Amino acid sequence: GELEIVPKSREVYLAGRPVELSKLEFDLLLTLAQHPGMVFSRERLLERVWGSDFFGVERVVDVHVASLRKRLGDEPDRPRFIETVRGVGYRFKETE
Repeated sequence: GELEIVPKSREVYLAGRPVELSKLEFDLLLTLAQHPGMVFSRERLLERVWGSDFFGVERVVDVHVASLRKRLGDEPDRPRFIETVRGVGYRFKETE
């Protein structure tokens, strides 16, 4: 679709234009996008993206998702890419 993720070169394109992401933003996006429709809890995302030795609060995931959405032009109330599953976590929206 309009979002292209190139894992080997760690590049992301939106409508053909490059999107600059931090390492964590890229890893978060890739984790979600590799499993469209699958809901990831904050705890699971911390484990997969930040690593099992991460020490901090789960809300760091929310901060990075908000930043990632901003870079992708994704609105939380009308997401094109990353959906919030209230009380659970996040999922990459499945294409229709």
